[in-house]
Amino acid sequence: MVMVNAWAIGRDTKSWEDPKEFRPKRFLNSSTYFKGNNVQFIPFSLGRRICPGIQFAMEAVELALANLLYRFDWRLPDDIKAEELDMIDNAAKN
Repeated sequence: MVMVNAWAIGRDTKSWEDPKEFRPKRFLNSSTYFKGNNVQFIPFSLGRRICPGIQFAMEAVELALANLLYRFDWRLPDDIKAEELDMIDNAAKN
């Protein structure tokens, strides 16, 4: 029996720069994909033991996003221009 250690793969310094740091931007221009044989990023495991809910999870995210876009009128406040928005990720302020 072969067990896939997803925890160790996700923290491998050969595959990831600063693997312990939360940086979602690392995936923006990456060819890494969670389906298939790429074993750098396997959030749903792989092979015969792959998560049976992978398809449901992907469709649930798409449905939630589509509902947000459909049900709300998205616009900026009157005094803010799109070019002036600060799109840098930071921690939320209370």
